[in-house]
Amino acid sequence: MSLRKALLSRKFSKSFRELKLRDDDQARGGDRRVARGDSAELDRVADYADSSSSSSWSTMLPELLGEIIQRVENSEDKWPNRQNVVACACVCKRWRDITKQIVRSPSYSGKITFPSCLKQPGPCDFPHQCLIKRNKKTSTFYLYLAFTPSFTDKGKFLLAARRYRRGSHTEYIISLDADDISQGSNAYVGKLSSDFLGTNFTIYDSQPPYTGAKPASSRSTRRFASKQISPQVPAGNFEVGQVSYKFNLLKSRGPRRMVCPLNCPPSGETAIGKPLEKSKMKKPESTSSGYTILRNKAPRWHDQLQCWCLNFHGRVTVASVKNFQLVATVDPSQSGGKGDEETVLQFGKVGDDTFTMDYRQPLSAFQAFAICLTSFGTKLACE
Repeated sequence: MSLRKALLSRKFSKSFRELKLRDDDQARGGDRRVARGDSAELDRVADYADSSSSSSWSTMLPELLGEIIQRVENSEDKWPNRQNVVACACVCKRWRDITKQIVRSPSYSGKITFPSCLKQPGPCDFPHQCLIKRNKKTSTFYLYLAFTPSFTDKGKFLLAARRYRRGSHTEYIISLDADDISQGSNAYVGKLSSDFLGTNFTIYDSQPPYTGAKPASSRSTRRFASKQISPQVPAGNFEVGQVSYKFNLLKSRGPRRMVCPLNCPPSGETAIGKPLEKSKMKKPESTSSGYTILRNKAPRWHDQLQCWCLNFHGRVTVASVKNFQLVATVDPSQSGGKGDEETVLQFGKVGDDTFTMDYRQPLSAFQAFAICLTSFGTKLACE
């Protein structure tokens, strides 16, 4: 009998079956609800398991338990099979603690497991390949983790965003729930706000990026703070980055030019939703402590095609002014630095409402998605 069937046979597996059905519904394209705080979700399921009449799973030898979870972690390396790793963390608190020790963050393992992984840096050696699908009628955007290189792959749902008009500016509300995209939702993870011209954007995180961070003072923030989302996480919008498009009124500088100063998240060993220690959440003091400036890679003019071109290595197939690549220039003064440009994010069009998004360290999926959202919309002053 497989581990998954054995777990489902227990009396306390009601919550576990609900999680399984929800993940299966997502695999079929349902894009159903995902809890915002994966730690709180797993704690609730674990508490239910611990209080059940059957406790054989929680009394297993730690060596045997660690071996079981390690084998599941090694064998289920891709979605949708990776839902078995999440299932292990839902059995009880003891299983969750062992899973927390074994599952590593995306920057080390290159795997997205829990919702908290979406705010952790991506892989270092290779990018995560994702798809963004747009619904023009509802002004909604969906982010999926691609299972295969195919552009028609449904993929694993990660995030959703909806565009709202707020007076003279535009906001994109980002959520873990495709059916509940609002700032008062438990699935709310952050937002993107633009100025009147749509050339300057600010990225806000729902959680503080470091200890002592102060939420942004705005009318929307005060409305959000009036409703306590979680007693363990301060409610508010914390600025974690900006995206600026340079003016090009005379059409003399070519395509759009972008500059993105960001407060990138620190790399950590733990992939599950465990709060970072205070020593790891201190306010950044310099560019070496998490503050990164990204710029778009300058395209080259192609004489035969009479257009600006970038090498997207087959990941972009439709010419569009929205297409871009962001690079981080390595400081030559640092050890091992050679002044090379490394592409950390590329975004491009492959269909009428389908786009690719490939990101890597130091960006998280949340930051990369927010940056790509800035490319939508007309920018008359920049192109």
